[in-house]
Amino acid sequence: MRSDEAKQGYQRAPNRSLLRSLGVTEQEMGRPFIGIANAWNDIVPGHIHLRALSQKVREGIAAAGGVPFEFGVIGICDGIAMGHQGMRYSLPSRENIADSIELMVQAHRFDGMVCVGTCDKIVPGMLMAAARMDIPSIVVTGGPMLPGFRQGKDLSLIDVFEGVGKVAAGSMTEAELCDLETCAMPGCGSCQGLYTANTMACMTEAMGMSLPGCAASPAVDASKLRIARESGEKVMDLVRGGITPRRIITLPGLENAIRVDMALGGSTNTVLHLMAIAREAEVPLNLGSFDRISDTVPHLSHMQPSGVHSMLALHRAGGIPAVLSRLQPMLSPSVTVSGKDILEIAAESRVQDDEVIRPLDSPVSAAGGLKILRGSLAPDGAVVKCAAVPKDMWRHKGPARVFDSEEGAMNAILSRDIREGDVVIVRFEGPKGAPGMPEMLSPTSALMGLGYSKVVLLTDGRFSGGTRGPCIGHIAPEAAVGGPLGLVKEGDPISVDLFAKSLMLEVDPADLEKRRKTFVPKLRQVSGVLTRYREAVDQADHGAVLR
Repeated sequence: MRSDEAKQGYQRAPNRSLLRSLGVTEQEMGRPFIGIANAWNDIVPGHIHLRALSQKVREGIAAAGGVPFEFGVIGICDGIAMGHQGMRYSLPSRENIADSIELMVQAHRFDGMVCVGTCDKIVPGMLMAAARMDIPSIVVTGGPMLPGFRQGKDLSLIDVFEGVGKVAAGSMTEAELCDLETCAMPGCGSCQGLYTANTMACMTEAMGMSLPGCAASPAVDASKLRIARESGEKVMDLVRGGITPRRIITLPGLENAIRVDMALGGSTNTVLHLMAIAREAEVPLNLGSFDRISDTVPHLSHMQPSGVHSMLALHRAGGIPAVLSRLQPMLSPSVTVSGKDILEIAAESRVQDDEVIRPLDSPVSAAGGLKILRGSLAPDGAVVKCAAVPKDMWRHKGPARVFDSEEGAMNAILSRDIREGDVVIVRFEGPKGAPGMPEMLSPTSALMGLGYSKVVLLTDGRFSGGTRGPCIGHIAPEAAVGGPLGLVKEGDPISVDLFAKSLMLEVDPADLEKRRKTFVPKLRQVSGVLTRYREAVDQADHGAVLR
């Protein structure tokens, strides 16, 4: 056991003395030590219940013959950080989370690990750490929040974001918006739709790193407590069997996760996170994998924000095991933490609601939920959630409206300075330019709330998993490093074609070369962690990982 390095032999008497001060008994000294990385805090709604889950994990570890040790992990709520300078810190926190877990696990020589977390960057950071260290590990995702309710309608956080635009449009009063905000979020859990947090929970289960049913099980459901207890027991099986994350996070496992992503129409952020996890696991995953799989896997579930179904509906329809059962002919054999191959889980599962998880021969769309676009404006790629784009906007050509910050674009949207048909460009918001590649849910939601239907948004930053409409992000290379996005001028014609997967700046190449000679990137003044992040971060098409 790894932990023997810290507790066996007379030379380790001082180490054991410190362990005894924690209450570790003589009998426990001979058992495997299991770290519990718990992201509990009381600022993130997805995390306020994680103490209860962690307690069940502890019980499971102890019952199966291990010794649990719990430590804390940071977590940022993207919804609270959205729309201001705080959002620049969200993506950098992913690397901090992975690093901090590595520091704790390696310093204390744990034999195995259980990660308890929810939300956008926390679960990816945990998976990155697990893949990097490659000790037996399992993830318990905290589960989605129940829908809110008002005037006979189920609600989610996106209703509140879009309410801001409705107030600006005069179709909702501030008093009505206040009533809405008090009803939309009824308690603990990750935001209710298939936004980034819940998408990454689904990816975790689909790649085999959490137990079947974990992703969609609601935060307040007793099934989540049972899964946490079983996960504590199961990590001991992984320790005894020597089953480590790199046996699970393989190319077949990651591609199975991408297939589930396409079937559900998940967040564009999964492209960044899955590539970052793959890099830690030393698996060759790139944008080409997403591009290829999106052409072969149909979109089966019309989930929020583009559709009507919440995560609660997905849970009741059978959760990720049911989605796997639909995709069974397309899946590759892959090991999971449950001890079963992913194909076994698929074969044992059934869809409980054909409207929520459609049959393969009757999909929402024949195309997968995400597309990778390329062209003169995005030579290294861009990402769009095509599942959230109305078909009449899959092709569009319009004049560029250029903004060098999210704030500038938001002001123009709320003041009605944007016209139908415009292509709004928000640049210098990429990994280095922002820095931190912030999400932009506020402008996209404002457009929806104001009633716009023919406006395209383009950015080298990110869009929230809650975004809907023709919003294309992750444009690479970003403006701050000289990408074509930085050369666009007001009024330049931009064409988008999701059928052809193209994103074009229709300006003479000779004119662009003239512009390039005088181009000076706009970099914000930053300090602290953002300074270090800017120096080390790679481009979006490589997962925005640190070099």
